[in-house]
Amino acid sequence: MATKQQTKRHQPKLHIRKGDTVTVLAGDDKGKTGEVIQVIPSKMRAVVEGVNIVKKHTKATQDQEGGIIEMPAPVHVSNLSLLDPKTGEPTRIGRRLEDGEWVRYSKKTGNLIK
Repeated sequence: MATKQQTKRHQPKLHIRKGDTVTVLAGDDKGKTGEVIQVIPSKMRAVVEGVNIVKKHTKATQDQEGGIIEMPAPVHVSNLSLLDPKTGEPTRIGRRLEDGEWVRYSKKTGNLIK
């Protein structure tokens, strides 16, 4: 029988971060680009501005009025590709150690990604 420590999952290291510009590779919003608003590593998902827009029905409260609000929903990170900051093309991401610090770089061009 496995112990708790053996069955415990680790947090995956994602190739995208908050503030990155990404393009959608699959789904209804394929081809759209936007900025990452939020990353949810435990669910392997990211919220991208202007992508996967859903309608949420809200009930009126003292602070806000009720109605239908459009908001972006999370997208799985496998359906997203980071855009190279210099070329603007989708690229895969690699990690390498430079000056004792891990940095991300574009696999297509080799450019560093901040």
